[in-house]
Amino acid sequence: MLRAPLRMINLMRLMALTVVAVVGVAACSSSTSGPGASSSSTGAAQGPAVPANTISIKNFAFSPTTLTVKPGTKVTVTNQDTTTHTVTAQPQPTFDTGDIAPGKTATFTAPTKPGSYAYICSIHTFMKGTLVVK
Repeated sequence: MLRAPLRMINLMRLMALTVVAVVGVAACSSSTSGPGASSSSTGAAQGPAVPANTISIKNFAFSPTTLTVKPGTKVTVTNQDTTTHTVTAQPQPTFDTGDIAPGKTATFTAPTKPGSYAYICSIHTFMKGTLVVK
């Protein structure tokens, strides 16, 4: 009669050890060290890599809000939102993508003169960003 409770205790110990082992292996396998190791942990979920010289539009916001490029660089704008947007330089129209439909992309060429160029969405003027050319 004493054997059944002992078997249950041994089974519970085995399950506890298994959980500890699995957690330990998972923790060890998520880090890398040594020469050539790199860390990309930022504390946030990793999404697809955004190519350089790209402005994304999502949730009525530009990302990044400030993009730095070399003079004459081709800049790609991706509209990941559910409505049409633009990237329009202000106050001088030195660049303008025109309307970008949801899920579509457009490109423009950065000015050749170094400087800081403010831009907006001409449809939703509260959306603002800056293109820095240097």
